[in-house]
Amino acid sequence: MLTAVIKESPYIARMSFDLLYTYLTLEGRVRKTRRAFEKQLILAGMSKNDAERLSSCFEKLKAGITDSLKSGIVRIHLS
Repeated sequence: MLTAVIKESPYIARMSFDLLYTYLTLEGRVRKTRRAFEKQLILAGMSKNDAERLSSCFEKLKAGITDSLKSGIVRIHLS
């Protein structure tokens, strides 16, 4: 059992680092995507208020992803 844990530890460390990096950079990526989406809608002739309202789905999606990650981590620790 101990050898299996030691053998898999580099992969677990890499996956943990990747998840942490994704979590830390998610805010900036969502902001950038939302701005680009709004810009394209405005260039297509939509009003700024409507574009902002439509792009709010990206924030809701980000909140759902972070909530899922957090609940998964809490569930692992409670097991």
